Amino acid sequence: MAVTLTPVKFSRLSRRGVLLGLSLPQLAVIGVGVSVLVVALYAGGTASLAMAAPVLVGCAGLAWGRVGGRHLVEWAPIVAVWLWRREGKQLDYRHRVARPHRVGTLALPGDAACLRQWEDRETGAAMVHDPHAATLTAAVGVTHPAFVLLDAAEQERRVTSWGRVLATACRSGRLAAVQVSERTLPESGRSLSDWWTARGDQNAGWAAKTYAELIERAGPAGERHASTISISLDMRRASRSIRAAGGGNRGATAVLRQEMQTMTAALRAADLSPGDWLTPGDLALTLRAAYDPSVAAILERHGSLGRDLATAGPLAVTETWAMLRSDSAFHAVLWISEWPRSQVYPGFLAPLLLSTGVHRTFTLLFKPMRTDAASRDIRKKKTEYVSDAAQRAKIGQIEDAQQTAEYLDILQQEADLTAGHGLLRTTGLISVTATGPDELESAVASIEQAAVQASCETRRLYGQQAQAFAAAALPLCRSSANR
Repeated sequence: MAVTLTPVKFSRLSRRGVLLGLSLPQLAVIGVGVSVLVVALYAGGTASLAMAAPVLVGCAGLAWGRVGGRHLVEWAPIVAVWLWRREGKQLDYRHRVARPHRVGTLALPGDAACLRQWEDRETGAAMVHDPHAATLTAAVGVTHPAFVLLDAAEQERRVTSWGRVLATACRSGRLAAVQVSERTLPESGRSLSDWWTARGDQNAGWAAKTYAELIERAGPAGERHASTISISLDMRRASRSIRAAGGGNRGATAVLRQEMQTMTAALRAADLSPGDWLTPGDLALTLRAAYDPSVAAILERHGSLGRDLATAGPLAVTETWAMLRSDSAFHAVLWISEWPRSQVYPGFLAPLLLSTGVHRTFTLLFKPMRTDAASRDIRKKKTEYVSDAAQRAKIGQIEDAQQTAEYLDILQQEADLTAGHGLLRTTGLISVTATGPDELESAVASIEQAAVQASCETRRLYGQQAQAFAAAALPLCRSSANR
């Protein structure tokens, strides 16, 4: 019997405001304008009104003017933080080679400098502790067959199985985030070398010796795709379990180990092939490759080199308004602001994920919501929509299709939650890397075109590149930038 794929539809990005579709910053700016108008009318009549006109025009422009898909008032905090960081000389990072590194912390720039490293003695996995967010994170490499090459029945089954994996993350109630990253890397030739070591005939005379030498001298050729899944334990939610497991670092490690075992079982049930959880050396190589991709292939081929977390960070980072430079590479981060609005079939991201010639990292950051919290959130959204609809009806404002579509999305989420599915807040980020500014702009244009083919809308995260890069390129479940 022929099996047809089931199309899916994504919820729209909510545009609902506090009152009549206006956000809180917009209402604040409008309130200032109205106050200035009232004071001007009562203070001096027409003359004062003329003097207040620039303020009124400025408030109107901030409230309703749009640049790059945002209202001007939404740009205000981004620009303010950027200027504050620039004046404080926080846009440049230089690693002090002669200065001793603090034991137990990661050598990363920016707000990631506070991250601490733990090692699970039972599994050998590296665990990254964020003391500010109270999270503990571990990552695992995952291998899988090419989805687009599978038949329709197998694709449908794997989509359903992946839904169960995400539902497992939601039912846990102790996970702060789940991060799925798929990145392109230069092929180092390590896989060929490992194959020859394991299966080659080492005693075949001069031919075997010559072949081994050729493999050893071979440089990077082509590119490969690597996928990782990271889970982040919310230590506040899991505080009771942590105390029961012994408290402190030991208890947190034990609880995260339980979540790792659950995730591994769920991935295997979904016909994915998880490897060992990343050790400190593996994680160090991943971080080094993100900041300095030119040496990634070399380090991968040479055993223990570059596998120390204390030296895995970049030596120099310079952030500009539109890009980030670290060591030998230039980076730019795009945010997927709109997923397909019409129904699409699984595999719709193929133009984006299978694009060649561009070094990029595609990241999905899922934040699971507990069932009770998700139910409260949906009820709140429904109440806000009904209240806004009633207010618009009173003033004679017409209901538009966008607002109706958002309400239907809320009802669909409620139906899915009732059916036993989990609710996740999803953020899509794409980190693009190149060797120079011109090459970077060309690569970004190529990725933007591929996103259009995948029916997605992308926006460049201006003024937020450093924080966005840490969220998109590092498998640490970092919070994304303020979009």
